[in-house]
Amino acid sequence: MLTIAQLIRLPRKFGKYYDRQFLPLLERTGLSMREIHVLLFLANHPGQDTARDVTELRGIVKSQVSQAVEVLTGRGLLARRADGEDRRIIHLEITEKGAPLAREAQAVQTACGRRLLAGLTEEEQAVFLNLLERVLRETEELGAEKERLP
Repeated sequence: MLTIAQLIRLPRKFGKYYDRQFLPLLERTGLSMREIHVLLFLANHPGQDTARDVTELRGIVKSQVSQAVEVLTGRGLLARRADGEDRRIIHLEITEKGAPLAREAQAVQTACGRRLLAGLTEEEQAVFLNLLERVLRETEELGAEKERLP
């Protein structure tokens, strides 16, 4: 039977493995994992390209997103672009210089996902991913319930 301890342990254990896989990239580029997370978010979520999107959907604290964006723009990996309709909204885009790094980070991310599921058959992977999506939706609904409470 699944225990709460198992639910808590899975993301922590996988997170440690995941972060370790990026170490060569981090050492070579001098970037932090937080900066890689922002770059990956933008690469993986076209159309969700503001610091607010990163904060809300990726769950990184606003000040940390701002710091990461400063570093990435300072290194020429990201560019800021004002929204055409609302100048208060700033869109972030991966630059030509940042695109190869984003693709490399995506390859590491993909390899991590494949490794996580390597012990499962294709059918088991499909079932697992379907169930995981259902559990994640339920988790999001539980979070939304908490926000609605007085």
